[in-house]
Amino acid sequence: MPQVKGRNKRSAQTRRRVVEAAHALFVVRGYAGTTFQEIADAAGVSVQTVYFHYGSKSGLLKEVIDVASVGDDAPVALLDRTGFTGLQMLEDPEAVVRGWVRESAVILDRVAPLLAVVRDAAGSDPDMAAQWATNSEQRRTAHEAFVAIIARLRALRPGLTRRRAADITVGLLSPELFLIMTRESGWTTAQWQTWAADHLAHDLLRRP
Repeated sequence: MPQVKGRNKRSAQTRRRVVEAAHALFVVRGYAGTTFQEIADAAGVSVQTVYFHYGSKSGLLKEVIDVASVGDDAPVALLDRTGFTGLQMLEDPEAVVRGWVRESAVILDRVAPLLAVVRDAAGSDPDMAAQWATNSEQRRTAHEAFVAIIARLRALRPGLTRRRAADITVGLLSPELFLIMTRESGWTTAQWQTWAADHLAHDLLRRP
């Protein structure tokens, strides 16, 4: 039994090294420009090991995005994690908005550059097109769950439907806009967070 646990631990460490190496290479070289050999070399493992764990480059990139989205490789969905479940306990809509934007900033810092890689490759690679569609659907699902909290508190602006509120949230907290502000405009993540929270609160919340 101890030998099995030891093998499992080593396997997890290997997968972690591969994911970290792939993350760095995908961001710098893009999807098409990154090879399994380069990933294996950076991770200090054989190419066969990378293939054994992930099977394909698209499968590896999916894992990299999943890990970056939640911050680790634990099998716990984003909406089941403390950052989100804590927001469900709040009774102040403004605090919910600012908490959601804070959580989004942490995630976008890690995942937005990777999503740009997927978006850039989607036009010529069917696997990446499918990945982009999946990631877009996941983001909408998460933002709809956030809007549901605001709706439960009866704090949505009069006349604003939950669908429209989700549309606004998806757009304002999109990885594309995050990268425009933090890369092209040179904002810090903290500056983006304050700006996005102010606008989201203004657009979504009922005012006294």
